[in-house]
This record gives sequence, structure tokens and C-alpha cells, in this order.
Amino acid sequence: MNLLFITHAYPRSEGDVAGAFIERLAVALQERDHVVRVVAPADRGRGGRDFLRGIAVSRVRYAPKWLESLAYTGTMVESSRSPHGAFAVANLMRAQAAEIRREARRGPLDLVHAHWWIPAGVSAWLARIGGMGGAGGKGGSGKKPYVVTVHGTDVRILERSRLGRLIARRILRDAAGVTAVSSHLAEKVARVAGIDAANITVQPMPVLVQHFARGSTGGDGIVALGRLTKQKNLNVILEALAYLKTDGTNVPLKIIGDGPERSALELLAKQLSIDDRVRFVGSVDPHNVTSVIGNADVMAFAGSDEGFGLAAAESLMLGIPVVASQTGGGVRDVVPPTGPGRLVPANDPASMAGAIREFLNNAESRGLALEAGQTLKNQLKPEAVSRVFESVYENALRQQN
Repeated sequence: MNLLFITHAYPRSEGDVAGAFIERLAVALQERDHVVRVVAPADRGRGGRDFLRGIAVSRVRYAPKWLESLAYTGTMVESSRSPHGAFAVANLMRAQAAEIRREARRGPLDLVHAHWWIPAGVSAWLARIGGMGGAGGKGGSGKKPYVVTVHGTDVRILERSRLGRLIARRILRDAAGVTAVSSHLAEKVARVAGIDAANITVQPMPVLVQHFARGSTGGDGIVALGRLTKQKNLNVILEALAYLKTDGTNVPLKIIGDGPERSALELLAKQLSIDDRVRFVGSVDPHNVTSVIGNADVMAFAGSDEGFGLAAAESLMLGIPVVASQTGGGVRDVVPPTGPGRLVPANDPASMAGAIREFLNNAESRGLALEAGQTLKNQLKPEAVSRVFESVYENALRQQN
């Protein structure tokens, strides 16, 4: 198959973490003899066509250089609320739709895969209603089918915006296939778009499982992993650590990641008199996550409404038990309520502290975590994920015919 990925996040160079999971899928599909091309936004004036890991990437210009900052920073939703940001998002969707049509003329194209229903899904829909082929072009004329994958942030928009829901219904109903990275997201999308949840394929993005070959031996305390935003509710983990301190449980906490809430969290750690037990590591290259996590006893996950919960999956693959919030959204697909996992009430530091205490220096729970992690490895390795999407594409093409 000749496939075109549309996304607002894709690595700009080797080792770039922006959209790295989408690149993994593209590479895995290419290794299965499919031809994959990518359309992504320019980055502050840096656009044009290049090749990355053997895949052709077109980065479209969509605004003046100073406005081309929507992508690659994780702040697209916030930026789009300003007049300049809304203008840039609208231009990005139009520019990517035009690039889809150009790609159809450059070479054979069977199907478009849009990652996130907005902006990529809107671009795929605009290109389709305008016709992606061109007279005399190599791609031929006609309307190519598109598949949409929802990842999380795009689904949260639907809960806040009536206009977003109206647009999403058209985009998702016209798609030849819809996938979601968790059953939680699939249920939400089905409800909003009025489509049958059974017709939504639930499949997380691929993980480089070979980086999780070793298992934790324990003894390093608690670890938390993720971008430091309000949605991650890391204040709950800090407060849980304070509860543990009051009963004499002296355990360190390592927080891996960076983001806008870091200063506030550092201040809270001081106010709770636990700053001597908390280490803020900052951002870490995905290839180095396993070494930074070390031999943690337990991973704490307090995030709400997560698309999937990759940090929890990575911890289990390292043999680290996970305590997670019950409102963690997609994390419930990953973390079992017993054995190597615990699901605790949201915003309840005392309950989280109690569950963490159960896992400290518990070799049996680490063994159970390794077993659960092996199952996740089998499901998330790139070749397995690419086979699932290959089936989604084949089904979409059958519908088209």
C-alpha cells in the first residue's frame, strides 16, 4: 500500500521525541513493504521536503515564521485560543489539505492516515471533498479514503467545545476507519460522533520494547514519569509522599519530565517539608528512560483522563508495580486493579500512599509486574502494531471499493 500520514507532531531529526511513536509506526509499516510518506507542519520557518529514516517528510509552511510555533511544543490547544493562534491553526489545516493533494500527484496514493482528528483529520477531510488527485497526475483522480486515530488531547476538545463536536462528527463519520489508543477514548469518541464503539479499533502506538529488557531489583523508592502539567496531578503524589513521611516511611521520589508546573511542584515539595526526598530529573531522552528509572519499587500515576498511559506501560515492562488514579482514562487499559497494580480514588493522597506502601520492597509484586509487562511488550512491539493497522487499512480500502 501507498500510505500518507498527516500529523502535527513528527520528529524533526534523529532522536527528536516529538511524535516519535508515529515515526515508529511509519518505519514498521515500511519494513512490511508499504510505502509511507508524511505531511507535518513547518517549525518556525523550517519547512520543505526531507528524508528521515528512509521516509519522505513534507513540512508545510502555514504562517509567518514567528507564528509557526503551534507544533512540537505540546501547546497547540492553548495557543489556538488566541486570535493569532486560531488563524494559524486554520491556515495549517488548509495548508496540509493542499499538501495532501500535491502528494497524490507526486506518486501513487491509496490511503491517508490522519493522527488526531484535529488538525490532521480536518485536513484529510478537506482534501477528500476537494478531490486528492489531479488531471494527468500520477495519483490519478478520485477521492482517497482516510483513517483517523484519536490520541487524547483531540478528544478532550470535544468535551469543551460544541463547535468541535459538530465538526468532529462530520470528520469521523466520513472516515473509512477510526482508531483510538485506548478503550476509554473509543467510548468517548463513539458517544460524541454517534458511531458504534465496536467499529473503532483500539490500538496504542508502538513502543521500542527492546529498551525494556531488564527488570527492576527494587530499593530506589517511587518514580513518576510524564510532562509536568496540571493534568498529571503530580501534587497528589507529593502529598502522598508527605503522608508516608508522617508514619515513618522514609522513601525517595524521582520525578522524570519537565513542563509548566515544575516551579509550583518544587515549591509544594518545600512547603510539605519533603524536598529533601524529591528529585526533579527534568526531561530525558526516551532511549535513556530505563536507566533513569533505575530500580524503582513503585511507579505513581495520578494523571486524569490520559489518552493511553504510556508511562504506566513502560513501568510494568520494567517489572515495576503501578499505583494509578481511577480517573486515569486510558491507563485503566494498562494497570490491573490487583497483582502488580492498584487503582485508587482520584485526588486522594492518603489512598495513594497506602497503595504505594504495599509495593515498597515487594519482590513478589515485581515478578507479577514483569509478567504483565511481557504481555504488553507482545502487544506494543512495532511489528505487532503495524499488523493491526495494516488490517485497518485493508478494511478501509474494501469499504472504498
